[in-house]
Amino acid sequence: MKSKYSASTPTLITRNLIELAEPTGNIYESVAVVSRRARQISIDMKEELNSKLADFASTVDNLEEIFENREQIEISRYYERLPKPATIATEEFLDNKVAFRYKNVED
Repeated sequence: MKSKYSASTPTLITRNLIELAEPTGNIYESVAVVSRRARQISIDMKEELNSKLADFASTVDNLEEIFENREQIEISRYYERLPKPATIATEEFLDNKVAFRYKNVED
């Protein structure tokens, strides 16, 4: 049940807006970069979870099997305990692990 994201990251951290705005020079641009990265992380985590849960898919809808599948429940709980994608993206942004660029603007 190993994921590339860890549950060790605190879920609520007060951020310094000046520090967050430094890489781009504008807080709104920084938030836009973080939000795009958070969306990428969210999609990646969802695909990872769905691939792990696909192993438990059954063609027969038997209620006893659904309620007794402990492994599936543990996998779901693990992903629920992970930090939110926005928190992960903000950490990556502040650690300079997110590359961003501006589109070419014609003068």
